[in-house]
Amino acid sequence: MGDASSSGTAAIYRSPAFDFLTLTLTRARARSNVRESRRDRAGIAKGWGGHGRYRDRVSDSRRGNQQVITNRKARHDYSVLESWECGIMLAGAEVKSVREGRANLQDSYARIDDGEVFLFGMHVSPYSYARNDLDPVRRRKLLLHRKEITTIERELETQGNTLVPLRVYFKDGRAKVELALARGKRDYDKRQSLAARDAKREAERAMKGVRE
Repeated sequence: MGDASSSGTAAIYRSPAFDFLTLTLTRARARSNVRESRRDRAGIAKGWGGHGRYRDRVSDSRRGNQQVITNRKARHDYSVLESWECGIMLAGAEVKSVREGRANLQDSYARIDDGEVFLFGMHVSPYSYARNDLDPVRRRKLLLHRKEITTIERELETQGNTLVPLRVYFKDGRAKVELALARGKRDYDKRQSLAARDAKREAERAMKGVRE
């Protein structure tokens, strides 16, 4: 009886039906592995982690964080007292121009009108393929929380305080403006700032020479 049982079991493992089932399962596992690998590659290409599930993006540049425009004149002419991160309302074509760096903040400033903050004087060059022509220096609304606007209104009551944009950048793919509460520098203050900047550059050059 024992021999017949073992012989029957051996026959089952050698049967074509069992071989077909084994082959089917093997192919299913292979297809699953291929799909998992494709998902990993797609996730990594988008800046996410692999292993079949989305993870934190790996770098600021891949995430869409990019500094585009800096208002160097503002740092020279004004003492920055406080700053806020604002959204900015741009048309689609303007977003493309700004992302390409075809804009400047040299003569721009911000002001509160009817409880809203607007940016004036920011020049955005027209995008080559835009369908509609927009005024390059039109006023653009800045997006802040009501509490922040109230704070800014209170600070602007102090004589000599003003609002100037320091830079425009992209954060998670959205255009942002760093808006500063500032006060104009006197000529003496400007000379002091230039002297400090020159001293810093000289120190950096000296340190670089020591390292070399």
